[in-house]
Amino acid sequence: MEAVNSDLICGHIDTMILRVLADGDNYGYEIMKAVSCRSGGEYELKEPSLYTSLKRLEKQGMVKAYWGDETQGGRRRYYHITERGRDVYAASLSQWRRAKRIIDRLIEEE
Repeated sequence: MEAVNSDLICGHIDTMILRVLADGDNYGYEIMKAVSCRSGGEYELKEPSLYTSLKRLEKQGMVKAYWGDETQGGRRRYYHITERGRDVYAASLSQWRRAKRIIDRLIEEE
């Protein structure tokens, strides 16, 4: 199967992460696994992109980070979507749906 051009997806990484966190608090590796699973294995979020996005989302007040209290292994930094993050996710989803409709009309064959 041909790989999807990541440029088509990279502008939506924040929204994808917010979507995963809308299902519950999670840590980096599990967020990457959830993105891969939700895409049916067709898209893999790279670690540098994930953490760059999480830092940006945290700075903008869309997620809050906290340390887990694991008893085995290293401590994990968990992320929680805030109310602002939920609002931004909903707005981004609406914008995506509108843009998708327009792009479909513009580039699909009739």
